[in-house]
Amino acid sequence: MNSSSTVSAELGLRLVVPQQTIVPLVASLFYSREDPYAIRIAFHVGLDEPVEWIFARDLLSMGIEGREGMGDVHVWPSAGCEGGAPGSVLNIELSSPFGQAHFEAPVKEISDFLRRTYQIVPAGDESDHVDVETELTDLLRQAS
Repeated sequence: MNSSSTVSAELGLRLVVPQQTIVPLVASLFYSREDPYAIRIAFHVGLDEPVEWIFARDLLSMGIEGREGMGDVHVWPSAGCEGGAPGSVLNIELSSPFGQAHFEAPVKEISDFLRRTYQIVPAGDESDHVDVETELTDLLRQAS
């Protein structure tokens, strides 16, 4: 088992905007054993602070194989752009009350990142790393 409790990676993404314009940008991926179901992605879009999204690790993993997602996050593989091989690009579409964004990410880099997360917490073992009592206490404290 891996002794590290976190995994991070930086990768180049492409923001696809209307009229099929492509804007390159950098995103940081984060995973922690402390939150074993979630992946955080910080998009560096030229603001003082990156724009951060959190979604299920399984969503990202399953999206490499086929279209996945409901609500605010959708992920699916597609043929690569500019001559890339089929399945070489992962589409990530995010929606919020403030707008919608469509990103293209290299599948290989996403797969490598996910492989490292599964070395820390294997699929199916996530619940072994969640302290339910502490989580409930925190929720109750916030509700009062």
